[in-house]
Amino acid sequence: MNISWMTLRDLEYVAAVASLRHFGRAAAACHVSQPAMSAQIQKIEKMLGTTLFERTNRKVILTEAGAAVAEQAKVVLEEARKLVEITRPTRGVLSGVLRCGAIATLGPYLMPHLLGPLRERFPDLNLLLKEGLTAHLVEDLKEGALDAVLMAPTVEDSSLRFIPLFFEPFWLAAPKNHPILSNAHVSRRDLRPNDMVLLEDGHCLRNQTLDLCPANRRGSIPEFQATSIETLRHLVSSGFGYTVLPHLAVREDARLKRWIVYRRLEGKSVGRDIVLACRKRFARMSQIEALAAFIKERLRDLPP
Repeated sequence: MNISWMTLRDLEYVAAVASLRHFGRAAAACHVSQPAMSAQIQKIEKMLGTTLFERTNRKVILTEAGAAVAEQAKVVLEEARKLVEITRPTRGVLSGVLRCGAIATLGPYLMPHLLGPLRERFPDLNLLLKEGLTAHLVEDLKEGALDAVLMAPTVEDSSLRFIPLFFEPFWLAAPKNHPILSNAHVSRRDLRPNDMVLLEDGHCLRNQTLDLCPANRRGSIPEFQATSIETLRHLVSSGFGYTVLPHLAVREDARLKRWIVYRRLEGKSVGRDIVLACRKRFARMSQIEALAAFIKERLRDLPP
């Protein structure tokens, strides 16, 4: 088949409809009218000899062929963008728009150490930030809505690259006078889920905390489940139980230290790895690597 009739713009239309599942929103994202996009999609389907999208009054459904074509369209578009990037003389210099996600248990505690120095070092960079849950951020990354994600490597995906950044130790956060503090040293063997307050489902830190607890002590999960680390901290300070917090979150607590005692959990590798994730085919890989190098450099300067 001669495919000279197909353009990159055609592929952008297919990828947009597949991602947004809505012709109107896809048209707006591509800055064209909905009738123009619909007509072009129909032309593509006719030329390919197959239906890509099932249309109903309420939603758009990808056919099996449509899913395969949309996935390949994303690959072709990503590769095409490299034609521009490989000609740039400023490799390794951060500039332009970079859309970065960060998991909610990391972003508020890491970004304050990065944003000012990042703007000073790379004034031409426009960094757009989004916080959220791991699953949502990874989905946005794979769909192209994000360029990179700061996260713990709790997912496996062959289409993604994970650049190691640092190891973040876990600390115990307990109300003053809690019995667990009677131990001179606190380790994972001392943790009991039924005495703890945890984040709600969806946070990878919740699963990492439960994984720390000895199997023979994993009892019932308490009723109180927090939506954020700050809510978790307030529950601890109010005496609802103890919890496990990552190191950067412990460093940022100034207001509640009168009611909370922090102790680093004993033992090797009690914590989480933090990585910068991106698509393996991302056109601006040199910029992702530059951002990773900058983060590692800045964290070396932080006091323990």
